[in-house]
Amino acid sequence: MFPISDDNPSHIRPYVTWTFIGLCVLVFFWQASLGQEAGQAAVYRLGMIPARVFGLRDLSPELSGIPAWATVITSMFMHGGWMHLGGNMLFLWIFGDNIEDSMGHLRFFVFYLLCGVAAALTQGILNPGSEIPMVGASGAISGVLGAYLLLHPHATIRVLLFFGIIFWIAHVPALLVLGFWFVGQLVSAAMAPLNEPGVAFWAHVGGFVAGMALVPVFKDKYVQLFQGANSRPFEIEKRRGPWARDPSRPRSRRRGPWG
Repeated sequence: MFPISDDNPSHIRPYVTWTFIGLCVLVFFWQASLGQEAGQAAVYRLGMIPARVFGLRDLSPELSGIPAWATVITSMFMHGGWMHLGGNMLFLWIFGDNIEDSMGHLRFFVFYLLCGVAAALTQGILNPGSEIPMVGASGAISGVLGAYLLLHPHATIRVLLFFGIIFWIAHVPALLVLGFWFVGQLVSAAMAPLNEPGVAFWAHVGGFVAGMALVPVFKDKYVQLFQGANSRPFEIEKRRGPWARDPSRPRSRRRGPWG
């Protein structure tokens, strides 16, 4: 299930969410402008390397640009490729505005960074000797997903379901979408080797749990947990491609160019 939107209205302009998205995109363009060799060096300078953060290894002088502790923050704004960036920003775009709405701008800013820190440290603590740099906003965004699950479990998420050239757009409760996603991260984390490059699944798990733990503290006091549904779930829109007719539009009665 690939989320594309939700039915949850936001009552504020999510400036912090937009800012995080903009920063991640700008940093990615900066990475791309460096070229392959310099871009890889930037990943080692600004990415979170557990062995460096925990004082088990020092980088060579040309790669040690900032203090090790600061890379826990800088790593959140770097990405390894277009797909990595695009997937993360889509999730932040869909779910971030409602969490910012529930907390306010400043508290959401702090919440997001704390979830990112928790995510990075979860991955790092489980393999403190790792020299593999970790980059990406997915740990912090996982915290946003955890908060969304507690605040809006009954909100309807529009997800894509692919079956060959046919795809369906299903309306699924957030509890199922995010619960399925979290279980998938747990299973993948249990199966993935910690000492090899790849997706930092434990960071996703740590960020998600941190988001669930922190949202009662950071949300405005008038905002309730476990809010109800805004629309009916489990509807399915069947499409046969990007040019398929929108079923909500009436059919034309014309039978040809002169009909």
